[in-house]
Amino acid sequence: MPQLPNCPSCNSEYTYENMGFIVCSQCAFEWSQDDADNEVIKDAHGNILNDGDSVIVIKDLKVKGSSSSVKKGTKVKNIKLIHDASDGHDIDCKIDGFGAMKLKSEFVKKV
Repeated sequence: MPQLPNCPSCNSEYTYENMGFIVCSQCAFEWSQDDADNEVIKDAHGNILNDGDSVIVIKDLKVKGSSSSVKKGTKVKNIKLIHDASDGHDIDCKIDGFGAMKLKSEFVKKV
């Protein structure tokens, strides 16, 4: 029997399969096997992010190699998710005034 993934909502290991969905027995969160294969990426408030979403930066972020920073409240449109990010930056985007950059989902909220 293949090992089922931990719950993306509460990280519980007690999950089971039910009619094509994976269900967490601890918090009752349900997701599809496709979501499990692609790893669900959530914002700072627990909302599931998708490619093409718009997000708002919730904290001033220093930019490496620049003396300026991305300010809290900056709106970022049309994000692209990076599922196998080894450095923890799981959002690829363009920010006006900065250009292309990567962000961590823990510092944004979905609009």
